[in-house]
Amino acid sequence: MNTTVRLDFSKKLGEIRAMHAVGQPPYPHMDGSYMHYLTDAHIPYARLHDVGGLFGGNMYVDIPNIFRDFSANEYDPASYDFGFTDALLKTMHLNGVKPIYRLGVTIENFFEIRAYRIFPPSDYGKWARICEHIIRHYNEGWADGFHFGVEYWEIWNEPEDGPGSGMWRGTDVEFFHLYEVASKHLKEVFGDKIKVGGYASCGLDGVFQDPAAFGLDGVAPRGETYRYYFAQYAEKFFRYISERKCPLDFFSWHCYINADSDKQHCHSIEDVTLLARAVDHLLKKYGYENAERQLNEWNNAWELKFRGTAYAAANAAAMMLAMQDTNTDMLCYYDARIGESCFGGMFNPLNYQPLPLYYAFKAFGELYALGTQAFSSSDNPQLYVQAATGNGEKLAMLANLGEDTAVTLFCGPDAPREILLVDEAHSLSPADLAPGRTFALTKYQTALIRF
Repeated sequence: MNTTVRLDFSKKLGEIRAMHAVGQPPYPHMDGSYMHYLTDAHIPYARLHDVGGLFGGNMYVDIPNIFRDFSANEYDPASYDFGFTDALLKTMHLNGVKPIYRLGVTIENFFEIRAYRIFPPSDYGKWARICEHIIRHYNEGWADGFHFGVEYWEIWNEPEDGPGSGMWRGTDVEFFHLYEVASKHLKEVFGDKIKVGGYASCGLDGVFQDPAAFGLDGVAPRGETYRYYFAQYAEKFFRYISERKCPLDFFSWHCYINADSDKQHCHSIEDVTLLARAVDHLLKKYGYENAERQLNEWNNAWELKFRGTAYAAANAAAMMLAMQDTNTDMLCYYDARIGESCFGGMFNPLNYQPLPLYYAFKAFGELYALGTQAFSSSDNPQLYVQAATGNGEKLAMLANLGEDTAVTLFCGPDAPREILLVDEAHSLSPADLAPGRTFALTKYQTALIRF
């Protein structure tokens, strides 16, 4: 197969956004020596959700881990246990990685036996004031704290399933009210010093049952009966907060796909770009079009059989490249932990070494570091491409999800100086081929080209 890729570095299209942020930074057994991998890949943000394992390891991030007795005085520093979360955020700060701090709790996957922390708080106002003092600790030095300038504060995570959820055992209206109370209080206290948002939607893929209703005219409906509830929940959330004029600096949502899987509710990368358009539609419809968009949980090769494969790396690379052309402001891959998890695809859990997928993120980080998106196109729908320029440098990144292909570059006066590959044999390392304007890419290879 032959593929034509066109690049024009004189046509500048805007900024390269953080499509390569992550969830759960690599922090095994409180060992911060692996955090440099994020710095090395120019990964600017790590979302703090599910940190430390079950119940946040009983130590990290979660409100019940920091404020252990809800009957205690929320104004008294002695009521707070910041110890382990301090250690994590200090390590992140030293490595230049900014947190997206989820205010809430870790998922309780065994809630059917007993649920502990996923009920609505008994006093929403007090819960908001507890959040306020956590922010003061990390941003204003309160309670022997810090001045980290943490920007993003996310209220809760995946509350949609209601009584059947491992995240929220209340009703939808109870969650909407919690968001109202907390968001209004935090913005009243801190104003534009912080960004408040949520609600980390389980996923909006149910919009495909009625795509036209979510701004996707021309998209054929498909059966998403169960997931349609999530789309309806999003509509109700936006209607509620719009009517009550609640602040929303960013809207966060999730999407897990696996193109190689026969599992129900799986979609393509192109489907995810359509979901991003549906998010745009909802935000505009309810008056929040200026809010940032975060797809802050995603993974499109999460089955264990794909760990360490070129398939996982190329699919992640293609996702980042495709989403750069949407209005999405940030993606957070779930996740960058080192340890036992089918979702942790960046590092080998046995020897803690980076896997091919990490190097796909490092390749995108090179684009991000240059800062400016330049024109690029591919005549092969299975070969994804983006170009970037800045600091006197020019780069292009390609991800091939299709068959082996001969790539021909049309790039004006610019000529490739070096081609770096990511696959099971290459860790963003030079290809064994001349850096000409025509070269071969095999299936599931990712390439970074320097000009």
